[in-house]
Amino acid sequence: MFRKRDYPVSFYGSINFNKGINTIIGENGSGKTNLFRAIRLILDDNLYRYAYRLEETDFNRKLGKWQGHWIIISIEFSELSNDEAIQALFIHGAGNLENGAIDKGTYNLYFRPKAEIRKKLSELAPRDSDGFNKIISLLTIDDYETVFTGKSTVDFTNDDIYKELVGDFENVCFTFEIDESKFGVKIPHQLSVSKEISFTFIKALRDVLSDFNYNRTNPLLNLLKSQSERINKAEFEPISKKVKDLNVSIEGLSDVKQIRDDIKGTIKEAVGETYSPSSLSIKSDLPIEADKLLQSLRMFIGEPGEDYEGSIQELSLGGANLIYLTLKLLQYKYRKSEDVFANFLLIEEPEAHLHTHIQKTLFNNLNFDETQIIYSTHSTHISEVSKISRMNILSKKKNHAEAYQPANGLEVSEVIKLERYLDAIRSNLLFAKGVILVEGDTEEILIPIIVKQVLGVSLDELGISLINIRSTGFINVAQIFHDNRINRRCAIITDLDESITGEETESEIRGKQRKVKLDVFTKDNCWIEAFYANYTFEVDFILIDNRWEVKRTLCEVYKDKNTIKQSIKDINSRDEMQFGKRVLTMANHVGKGWFAIILGRLISFQTYIPDYILEALSFVNFNISREIISNIIEYRIGKLNTLDEYNIDSLISGGIITRFKKEEIDKQTLIEKMKTLLDDDQVIKFLELIQ
Repeated sequence: MFRKRDYPVSFYGSINFNKGINTIIGENGSGKTNLFRAIRLILDDNLYRYAYRLEETDFNRKLGKWQGHWIIISIEFSELSNDEAIQALFIHGAGNLENGAIDKGTYNLYFRPKAEIRKKLSELAPRDSDGFNKIISLLTIDDYETVFTGKSTVDFTNDDIYKELVGDFENVCFTFEIDESKFGVKIPHQLSVSKEISFTFIKALRDVLSDFNYNRTNPLLNLLKSQSERINKAEFEPISKKVKDLNVSIEGLSDVKQIRDDIKGTIKEAVGETYSPSSLSIKSDLPIEADKLLQSLRMFIGEPGEDYEGSIQELSLGGANLIYLTLKLLQYKYRKSEDVFANFLLIEEPEAHLHTHIQKTLFNNLNFDETQIIYSTHSTHISEVSKISRMNILSKKKNHAEAYQPANGLEVSEVIKLERYLDAIRSNLLFAKGVILVEGDTEEILIPIIVKQVLGVSLDELGISLINIRSTGFINVAQIFHDNRINRRCAIITDLDESITGEETESEIRGKQRKVKLDVFTKDNCWIEAFYANYTFEVDFILIDNRWEVKRTLCEVYKDKNTIKQSIKDINSRDEMQFGKRVLTMANHVGKGWFAIILGRLISFQTYIPDYILEALSFVNFNISREIISNIIEYRIGKLNTLDEYNIDSLISGGIITRFKKEEIDKQTLIEKMKTLLDDDQVIKFLELIQ
C-alpha cells in the first residue's frame, strides 16, 4: 500500500493501492500525472539526478508563499518478505533482527530547507513575524535539499503532524531536531529502496512516433541494447567476421575506389600537394560489436488485414501506440526479477488512439504475477472493467485535489453489485463533478435537452453526468457518494406515481414506500438528496404549463383526426385528471421513450423546467462558477429579447453581469438586480436555489 501526500495541506486523503491491478481516474488537472511523478521520485531508479531538484512551481498555489514549506512524499509497503536483505533495508535504524521481522515499512522523500535555514527558523521567538518574514523573504529554491527517510510512524496527511514536523507558520513556532521515532531516520544512498525493486513506467501514449526517432527514448533500441549483453560470444563471432568481410567488400567496390581517387585529385588541384591530406579512405562502418549491431536493426510491421510491411512511421497512431506499449511491456518482463522484493508497473493513460475493444482487452489481460500495476485513465471503457475496490478517484478543487476510494467501508456484496452495474455508460459518474440518477428513458432523453434549451448550457458543460438506472434501485449506486467515499453531490430523481384519478393504486403505494426508504437513506448524508415528481414526468411536465409542446406532438402520436381533436380538448382542460390521463395515454400509445424523442424536438427556451428537476439541478450545481452563471443569464436575456413582451436593456444587464464576473457584487445582489429586469423568469428561481 502506498501513502502519498505531495504539496502538504493541499492534497487531502491517502492514495491506497491493493495487490494486482489498480486504477487512478480523474478529470484533467486533478493530479494523475503529478501522482505518478511522486511515485517515480520514490521508486524509479532511472530518473536523472536533477529530477529530485524540485522547483518553486511544484509547491501548491494554495500555500500562497511557498518559502519555508516542505514537499513530503510518503510510501508505505505492506506484507514485506522475511528475507534478511529486505528486512535489513527497512529496519536499518535498529541494526539487527533480534526483535523479529516486520511486515510493513515506510519510505519518505522530504524536499525541505537546508539545515542552516531550519536552524534559523527554530531560533525565532514564538510569534516573531518580523524575524520570520526576514528569513523567508531571502529564501530561494537553491536553499532546499532532498533527503530520504524510513521507519516513519505518522500519517503525513494530518495537518497537526505537518505542523509538528515542518512548523507552525501562523504562530511562528519551529523546531530543528526531528523525532526520528515518528518521522523516520535518514536513509543513506546505498540503501535506496529503488535499487531493490523492479520498476517500469510507461508514459502517456500521446506522440510515441517521436520516441522512436531518438535513440535514448526508442523502446526497441533499449530492448536490443539490454539483450545484447546476454549474447553468447561464441555464437556471435561468425556474424562479426561476416560483417568485417562485408565492410572490406564494400570498400573494394570499383565505384567506391573511383570516388576516393577523384576526391584526392580534386583536393590537390584546389590547394596543392603541401596542404592536401596525407591519406584519405572511404570505409564501410557497419558495427562489428554486438550491442551496436543489434541497435542498427529496425522493425517493420503490417497493419491488421494487410500484406504490406512498413516502418513504425507508416503505422496509424493507434498501431504505433500499440507497438510502443507492447515493447514497453516486454521491457518490463525483461526487468522483472525474483531477486527484488517488489515489481511495479505504472501505465499512464494507455487509451490514446486505441480502439475501445483493445482498451478493455488490454486492461483485462495485463495481470502479471507478483506485480503491482497502476493505471491512470480518462477512459470510461477502462473504468468499466476496473474494480472500484482497486480504484482511487482524484477530484480537482480550487488550488488542490482530493483523493477518494469509492469502495471504502462497503460490504463485499455491495461492491460486487456496483462493479457489475458500472458499464461504460454508467461509469461516467466516476468522472463527473456532480451526478443525477434517473429511473427511466424519458428523463434520460429529455432532461439534457430541457437544460440546454432553457439555460443555454449542457450538462457536460456543468460537469454533470445523468445516469439512467432503468429501475428504482438507486441506493445500490448512490451509496458511493459519502463522506468516507466520493465527496460529490448526487441527486436522485424519481416518481411518486400518485394516482391521477385520486384512487390509490399499487404504483402509488410503491411510490410512497420508495420515498420513505430514500428519505431514510439520504437523511444524514449531505452528498445525496432525492427529488420527486408527484405523478410521473409526463404529467408533471404538462402540469407546469407545457401544454404547447405536448399538443404539437399529437400529429405524430395519432393519425385519427377525431382522436387528435379530443386530445386537444383534454390537454386544454383545467382538470388535472383529464389532461394528466391524456398525456399518459399518449406516452403509452407510442412508448415512453419514443414519446420523449418526439417531445424533445419541440423543447425551446420557453419550456418550463418542472420544479423538482430544477431543484435537483441546483443541488448538484452548488459550486457553479460565476462565469457559467453569467453565461446562463446572458443566454436568457438574448432569448427573451426575441419576444414582443420583453425589451431588456442590454447595457444595464451587461453592466450588472460584468460587475458580478469581477466579484464587485455577490450572488444575492445579482439576483435582486436581475429581478427588476427578468421579473419572475425561471432563471431567477434557479439562481435562488443555488444560493
